[in-house]
Amino acid sequence: MAALPPFHASVAPVKAASLGRSWHSGCPVGPAGLRRLSVSYVGFDGRAHQGELVVSRSVTSEVTVVFRRLYAAGFPIRRMLPVSHYGGSDDRSAAADNTSAFNCRAAVAAGPPRWSAHAFGTAIDVNDVENPYVVGKHVIPPAGAAFRDRSTVRPGMAVRGGVLVRAFASVGWLWGGRWTATPDYQHFSKSGG
Repeated sequence: MAALPPFHASVAPVKAASLGRSWHSGCPVGPAGLRRLSVSYVGFDGRAHQGELVVSRSVTSEVTVVFRRLYAAGFPIRRMLPVSHYGGSDDRSAAADNTSAFNCRAAVAAGPPRWSAHAFGTAIDVNDVENPYVVGKHVIPPAGAAFRDRSTVRPGMAVRGGVLVRAFASVGWLWGGRWTATPDYQHFSKSGG
């Protein structure tokens, strides 16, 4: 891999209009509590790219640390765009293998209805295809079925003890891949939910 330019990160406020369908009145966090975080990442092409995540303003420093570590390690990320780029559709974002954070939506896990950690801007899904959410025989996104078997480690995968899991653990975030009943390999969150 060629030498990469220095890591770059910047933080900016967001407005409701820029959040599109990923935010609406009644969400647990308003635009004032969110920030647009632009960070360098290494693509699957081995080159430096600049991506954007919308996260809670309370976690911008932690998330910057994580992505600085991933960049230094050369961990590949397919793409990184706010979910608003996909009309607020988590399914469309996942199918595009997009790394994303904030999306005001309910949790998809079983149990009583509740907000997802994504609705608070304190969860990030990384490389959804390489790291699918597995619910029985159902895999989200469907292209992630090729990565259901976690024994063959391939680029971009989250694995126990791997660079991606360690980077998030270094700031106290927990990995959804540890959930035994419904592993969510793409999911990292501050709360563990």
